[in-house]
Formats: sequence, structure tokens, C-alpha cells
Amino acid sequence: MTSSLLRPRGRTRALATARAASAGLAVNGSTEPTRILDRRHPLVTALAGRIGTPTAPGATDGPAGQLAALRRAHRLIATAVRPVYSVQDERPASKVLRLGRGSCSQRLAVLEAVARAAAVPTRVRGLLVDGAFWYPRFPRLHQLVPDRILLAWPEFHLPGLSPLDHPAAPWLPVSELFGGLDELGERPGGGFTNSGAETLFEALARTAVDWDGATRCPAAGPGSTCDLSAYVRADLGHFDSRDDLFARHGQALCGPARLLAEPVLGHWRAGA
Repeated sequence: MTSSLLRPRGRTRALATARAASAGLAVNGSTEPTRILDRRHPLVTALAGRIGTPTAPGATDGPAGQLAALRRAHRLIATAVRPVYSVQDERPASKVLRLGRGSCSQRLAVLEAVARAAAVPTRVRGLLVDGAFWYPRFPRLHQLVPDRILLAWPEFHLPGLSPLDHPAAPWLPVSELFGGLDELGERPGGGFTNSGAETLFEALARTAVDWDGATRCPAAGPGSTCDLSAYVRADLGHFDSRDDLFARHGQALCGPARLLAEPVLGHWRAGA
């Protein structure tokens, strides 16, 4: 059993109108800094400088070079930022880098901030994921897992991407950062189990993370899968930034729950 008491108040009413409110609205993304994606902070720009992509708009070397740079950024973040269960989704990317630890959501925010620092526009897709998806992480604490988790899933604007290889081109979902979903799903090792040391952030480089149910995962073993669509309770559409998404729909936990949980979960290494 999951808990609905930990969810921010007003979430249910907001969900009822979310898709209608966003229907027909253009979501162009941006390279502008936000409170979370503070891409002008020295820690973020320093990391952007290490991925080999110039920070001046228009100075990148095409979609192949941009994609390679984003992959390098992902690898650097995976090494530099220790995975923990932090619940502060609105923590600025620079603070995550300074602390050297962060949740999947926070590390994805760092990747977005670095992309924006490298003149690659980003946006996010809002997904409301069933809390049961996280049960393997907390086998004896199911009752404390929120019934729904709000997930900000990044997308990167890379003009020149082939629509044949990337159906959502010119937007590249972070799921396809290391290849097409079918290609990733056929790699050995199976799908994502959401248990052990591997988190969603690391899994992106190894296997398909498919929220839409469009991918087979023939190599998936017991407890692993590439098709995660059964866990999606609602697709909230696209937002220009994760700041906009959280401002409209709140975070996964209400404020008091975050205040109580963060001192413990914010230091609890994923998989420990």
C-alpha cells in the first residue's frame, strides 16, 4: 500500500485539468537559466567546458557533436554525483554538484543545466508514475512511498536529427541519449529493475527506459523490463522547464514530509 497523505494538497484537482490546459500550447524549451537549471553558475559552466562543446549559441558541430557531448556529460555526472534518495526535486543543479550527491531527478537536472550551458535547448515531459515502481527500493517501507511520483523527463533540442531514427526529432528524449529504444532493448543485461546500485540515471546508458510501451525487451530477465508504461498514471505533457512543471504540479512529497525525510534519504546511497 502506498500513501496519498504524503502527496501535496491540490494535486488531484490539478491533474484533472492538466492535459486540457496544455493542449495546443507550443513548448519550445529554452537555454535560459532558471532557479533549478542555474546554467550560469561556475560549477555548471565548468562541467560544460569539460564536455567539449562550445558555450556560444550556434558554435556546436551539428547534432552528432552535440549528442556526443551530452553523452560525455552524462558519464561525468554519473561519476561526480553519488546517487542518493534525496526528495528535494527543486534543488539547484549547482548545489547538487557542490554536494556531490543527488537523486535521479537532481542528476537529470544537472544534465539539463549543462546542456543549456552548451547552448542546447531543453524541455521536460511531466509523467506521474505509480509509487509501486519504487517498491523494490523500499521493500519494507511500502506504506511510506507516495502513491504517485512526479517525474520530470528531459528532452534536448538537436536540429538535424533524422526523424527515421528519432521519431520525436528534433527533440531527443533522454531515453534515447545512448541509442534508439529498440536498439537499447536488444542489448544484453535485460531491462531496468529499479533495485540494487543501478538507478534510472545509470540505466539510460545501458538499456531502454520506455514510458510509452513501444519497445520490446527480449533479453529482460526476471523482475526487469524495458516497457514501463504500466506504471504511468498520467502524462502531463511538456513544459519549458522542470521549474514550470513543479510550479504547476508540486513535488512528489508535501513540504513537511520532505523536511522530515531529506536528512535521512538525502544521504542514503541508492542500492545500499
